[in-house]
Amino acid sequence: MQQLQQLIREAQSFYQEGRVATYIPALSSVDPKLLAVSLIDGNGSAFQEGDYQQFFTLQSISKVISFIFVCETYGVEHVLQYVDVEPTGDPFNSIIRLESHQPGKPFNPMINAGAITISSMLPGVEVDDKISNLQNFIKKMIGAQCEVCEEVFTSEWETAYRNRAIAYYLKANGYLQGDVEITLEAYLKQCALLVDVKQLATIALVIANDGYHPLSKERIFDAKIAKMAKALMLTCGMYNASGKFAAFVGMPAKSGVSGGILCVAMDAKIEELQGTIGIGIFGPAIDAVGNSVAGMKFLEELSKRYQLSIF
Repeated sequence: MQQLQQLIREAQSFYQEGRVATYIPALSSVDPKLLAVSLIDGNGSAFQEGDYQQFFTLQSISKVISFIFVCETYGVEHVLQYVDVEPTGDPFNSIIRLESHQPGKPFNPMINAGAITISSMLPGVEVDDKISNLQNFIKKMIGAQCEVCEEVFTSEWETAYRNRAIAYYLKANGYLQGDVEITLEAYLKQCALLVDVKQLATIALVIANDGYHPLSKERIFDAKIAKMAKALMLTCGMYNASGKFAAFVGMPAKSGVSGGILCVAMDAKIEELQGTIGIGIFGPAIDAVGNSVAGMKFLEELSKRYQLSIF
């Protein structure tokens, strides 16, 4: 695994080109030098390097998980009545498309407007029920309970002015289901769920295997949903750098402003790992778009070295 270790060492220095997220106060104190990588294949062969014992919040990575869960609960056709699957090229917290595009339907579940709509559809009436159900769904994949980081949640809740505006706009247009404040709290708590890179890689592995968990030998969600999620990750998963990521990396991925990246490799051969491979990365220094600079560099070089692009 020396080549992988070398790629990580080379990528780590790129943290200097980014900065930790400051608009969420609780994230501003994280060490920007941190970098952790985990890869796992369907046979259970795994690789971890760096600060892999560090826990971090899912942030926008939770969007793809909640979308899968809601689709598994209610069916894709029902969910698509409220959220589309078209890329936008706009910032993740933009409200422009809701105002300019009639009838104001969110373009996709990877931007905040779509993700908040999806959170309003999480099964359960109260916030605790919604988050508990989502936690149980994630537990089927990682075999452990991921907890809410109350510090990060509180930090986001106290500064959620734009998200609150988006939520009320969605409610006014008939897309947000249920109570606005309950939805917003559920959305921010799902973003504040804590994982490590191995857990993130395991989730990626299940998505890579079209909803089937090759380690527990259990189907977690329908293959149709997994394929749609991977398409969304490829076209919308890296904020408004998704096109460049598809061109230069070419793997379905979803990032979060905490510095996490979930990525799936298909029919791959990476040293001793082979087949479908789940990749989890944490590098808290992010670029202007919101993606981990060290994580992006690692994935770009990984894709080149092992010819991982699906194109």
